[in-house]
Amino acid sequence: MSRFGNQIKFIRLLFIKLVLTLFLMSIFWVLVYKWFSPPATLLMLQRRAEPAKTTKASSEKIRYDFVELEDVAYHVPLAFIASEDQLFTHHNGFDYNAIHKAFQKNQKGRRVVGGSTISQQVAKNVFLWHGRSYIRKIVEAYFTMLIELFWSKHRIMEMYLNIAEMGDKVFGIEQAAQKYFNKPAKDLNAYEAAAIAAVLPNPIRFSVTNPSGYIVRKRANIRRNMRNLGGKTFIKPLVDNEI
Repeated sequence: MSRFGNQIKFIRLLFIKLVLTLFLMSIFWVLVYKWFSPPATLLMLQRRAEPAKTTKASSEKIRYDFVELEDVAYHVPLAFIASEDQLFTHHNGFDYNAIHKAFQKNQKGRRVVGGSTISQQVAKNVFLWHGRSYIRKIVEAYFTMLIELFWSKHRIMEMYLNIAEMGDKVFGIEQAAQKYFNKPAKDLNAYEAAAIAAVLPNPIRFSVTNPSGYIVRKRANIRRNMRNLGGKTFIKPLVDNEI
């Protein structure tokens, strides 16, 4: 075999080893977070380095406390499902109808509309960098499939409620409950849970405690969806880790 042929073989072998290593590392990473809470995410580190976007926020500190789903009022996961992803307990990580509708809307206008499920948002917020690109979307889809494979829906929701940004440098439902209502997440009522859910995905632009007309209407829609889904009867199997 020629010297050039040996070089091609070496490069191919090196590429295969690199892909295999990254694959095994991603599996290990997902399995670790199946049982352990993240000390921080890439988004938290990025936001910590940025100046505060509101005058009431610290310019350096990130507010983040990880709490188990059992220590969160059942209204909370119900409100976020009612707001963000009503098929969460049934889909395999992707809502293809929502993705198709978002694609059609994005083709027509300048405003970018998302079609991400809660699972996709967890994959993005826990494992990936902040930004928009086709490569990032592909990696997001990959991690979405991994967490749907290795985690329960209970764990995915638990992770979502803890790592989503719910205010300027405020991450997770525990710190959001303390900030907006001066109480732990386990004591939030249905109205308060819907109020926090209503400001996502723009928790810095919109206010929980001083809502705009748009947020008031969205909060009312979330409350109605919570009732239509079935309230505690609907969310109990998820909280009890039965699905």
